[in-house]
Amino acid sequence: MVDQKIVLALKCLLLVLFFESTFEQQQQERLSSPIERAALLELRSSLGLRSKDWPRKADPCSVWNGIKCENGSVSEINISGFRRTRLGSQNPQFRVDSLVNLTRLKSFNASGFYLPGSIPDWFGQRLVSLQALDLSSCLISNAIPGSLGNLTSVTGLYLHDNNFTGMIPSSLGLLVGLSVLDLSANQFTGSIPVSFGSLQNLTILDISMNFLFGSIPPGIGMLSKLQYLNLSSNDLSSSIPPQLGDLSNLANFDLSFNSLSGSLPAELRGLRNLQRMLIGNNLLGGSLPVNLFPVPSQLQTVVLKRNGFSGSVPDVLWSLPQLRLLDISGNNFTGILPNGSLNANASSAELNISENLFYGGLTPMLRRFLVVDLSGNYFEGTVPDYVSDNASLVSNCLQNLSNQRTLLDCTSFYTEKGLTFDNFGVTNSTPPPAGENTGKNNKKVIIWASVLGGVGLILLLVILLVLLLFCIRKKGTMTQRGVGVGPVTPVPSGSSPPAPGVSIDFSSLGDAFTYQQLLLATGDFRDVNLIKHGHSGDLYKGILESGIPVVIKKIDLQSHRKEAYLLELDFYSKVSHSRLVPLLGHCLEKENEKFLIYKHIPNGDLSSSLFRKTDSEDDGLKSLDWITRLKIAIGAAESLSYLHHECMPPIVHRDVQASSILLDDKFEVRLGSLSEVCTQEGDTHQSRISRLLRLPQSLEQGSLTATCAYDVYCFGKVLLELVTGKLGISASSDAQLKEFSEQILPYISIYDKELLIKIVDPSLIIDEDLLEEVWAMAIVARSCLNPKPSRRPLMRYILKALENPLKVVREENSGSARLRTTSSRSWNASLFGSWRHSSSDVAVIPATSSARPEGGSSFKQSGTSNSQGSGQNGSGNHSSSMRRHSREICPEPSDEQDVERQN
Repeated sequence: MVDQKIVLALKCLLLVLFFESTFEQQQQERLSSPIERAALLELRSSLGLRSKDWPRKADPCSVWNGIKCENGSVSEINISGFRRTRLGSQNPQFRVDSLVNLTRLKSFNASGFYLPGSIPDWFGQRLVSLQALDLSSCLISNAIPGSLGNLTSVTGLYLHDNNFTGMIPSSLGLLVGLSVLDLSANQFTGSIPVSFGSLQNLTILDISMNFLFGSIPPGIGMLSKLQYLNLSSNDLSSSIPPQLGDLSNLANFDLSFNSLSGSLPAELRGLRNLQRMLIGNNLLGGSLPVNLFPVPSQLQTVVLKRNGFSGSVPDVLWSLPQLRLLDISGNNFTGILPNGSLNANASSAELNISENLFYGGLTPMLRRFLVVDLSGNYFEGTVPDYVSDNASLVSNCLQNLSNQRTLLDCTSFYTEKGLTFDNFGVTNSTPPPAGENTGKNNKKVIIWASVLGGVGLILLLVILLVLLLFCIRKKGTMTQRGVGVGPVTPVPSGSSPPAPGVSIDFSSLGDAFTYQQLLLATGDFRDVNLIKHGHSGDLYKGILESGIPVVIKKIDLQSHRKEAYLLELDFYSKVSHSRLVPLLGHCLEKENEKFLIYKHIPNGDLSSSLFRKTDSEDDGLKSLDWITRLKIAIGAAESLSYLHHECMPPIVHRDVQASSILLDDKFEVRLGSLSEVCTQEGDTHQSRISRLLRLPQSLEQGSLTATCAYDVYCFGKVLLELVTGKLGISASSDAQLKEFSEQILPYISIYDKELLIKIVDPSLIIDEDLLEEVWAMAIVARSCLNPKPSRRPLMRYILKALENPLKVVREENSGSARLRTTSSRSWNASLFGSWRHSSSDVAVIPATSSARPEGGSSFKQSGTSNSQGSGQNGSGNHSSSMRRHSREICPEPSDEQDVERQN
């Protein structure tokens, strides 16, 4: 009984002590400094944070999200993932001045929270107690202030994925306590600071994806604690310092996509803890040191692709026990595969030794690799059963396979090495001796050969002429296309699809991916990764093994036109511009499915970015501001102007709408949906042949969509969508467009700016000057929608008008005083044409027209483009190069400029 009372008393005592400690802890967590509370409230206001995260009346230490306190003072601030209020999101800036009053702040994390602007110089002078600073993905620009070198207590500095420019300040080498330094994905120039060799506590150094040049400082080899080193995607040159071999703790080593030269130093064998070695896409050469890879080794990934390495591959490289990826493609390695199993148990490892000089037979060593690419070598013999079914074996000398090298190519290669080629397994036979011919027989043979040759040539010409007539007649009687101006999926009318066997320069089309790589990137093409069903294929998001996000178009040849992907590949092989969506590669190994791999564009297309939904009720829909919309319009006009006026012959896009205009992280335009492009003059040449041969010709033949004027018409719909905020105008059907036109076009007048207020997007916040820019874009849009194709402005004039919108509507400039006149020969006639007719006319479907031919019949770039971005990074000021005189913006048209004059 006594024992029970003692136990009960002890329990009560422990309970009292628990409540007392909890109460004291709560007391300690409350903010005690009025100065710091005022500083937090000022920070809340300047950043536009919502009351949901930082309620004004509550105690910051105990209630506010992302706030931690120690001894009554703020020690940590984390606003990563926070959202601004609607008012705060209208003009976000790097305004954190109140942080200077938080004297005990140890950590500030704003990752992913937009803070456009520059880091103030006081940041490194006043926040001396800071230990961790994370400003990644904040849209910060300009140079890093050298004062950050005063933050000697900092152990983690994360500034990646921003818009920093200039040189990396050498003062960062003073941060001797730094453990993590991440400056990747910025726009730094200059060389890597030599002072980085003083960061003895550094474990992670990432300065990849910048514009750094020069050599790698040997002092980096003195960072004995370094575990992760990424210098990839820069323009570093010279040789790899042998001192890097002293990094005994290094696990990840990435120098890929630079301009490094020389050979791999043998000292790199000191990297005994290395797991990933990525040195691909450089200018390295020579043979690999025999003892380059230590034994035992922890290497899992080795990428040496696209260099100039030669000689044999060290045997140890084939047999690394933990190997997951070995890619040595695109070099000059030679030799035979190891003859033996070499840990040949099947695994999920991947091997790519394509585009080298390997030869001999295939060996059991290949058993251990699930994905194998041996293409572009000189392997001979049969293909053993242990080689996986999805192995890529093209362009070799193997037996019983298609798409192999020629007999001459294989025989020459083996002869040069003093070896005998197996002749694809065919036994050589001695030809019978030729019979003796008399001079008389030779003369008869010559006579008969001449006669038969002449007859054959005549027959061949007759057959070709008949086939030409048949093909033209057949095309002239094809099913006619409708005359709608909405989105279409037509057969290209200006360019014939590449026939089987037509040569496409695949060297300019990025990497050749394997099907297995795409399965890994997309998770077996799961529905969760499906972006949308496009008219030319299904689009999936994926992540490559290297971590690069991509978009993969899956083309089912049983449900899509077989020549569409060839047209697109042919287009990309001959045309290149910064305003086009980059093609990273392709996968053509499957018979009924083809795949094109594009660079992932972060902000998606215009149709999904004009208004973005938010999860919170107070934010609702967030729309793009006017400066960004004008920037997008200029970028799209630049891309179309390049296709129309800088390519010979002119190229027609034929699918211009909001979903075709993709936006990167800076809202720069990348034009997509390029599967329907064609040249403009194809139909004109056909009509000439038809008239010459008196053959029947279709009235349409796709000429409506195969002219630059059609692109201009569709672009006008995009401009209306930007002005009004009405989603779907650019993708509308004929009936829908007529309805939109009746609601919108009566309010677009060159005589009355105030009418525009009734149709402008109500979410736009614009002053008087910006309203004039909106007015100008609306006028340009209406001129693009002229029912007569010959009256629509050329895209180069549209671009100049958008670059100088105020000159479209103001009279002060020379020549623009005639803007409001009705003269058809005024300086702006080429832009506005006859748009002053009734507004209902603009909604009419464009009439049939034919394009004036220019140039030859194949794609050709007539010069380099000077369109490298709109030059408007969040500012309404245009560069001086864009301030052209009004006559330059819209010169008086001549008869030659009327490219689609009606007959």
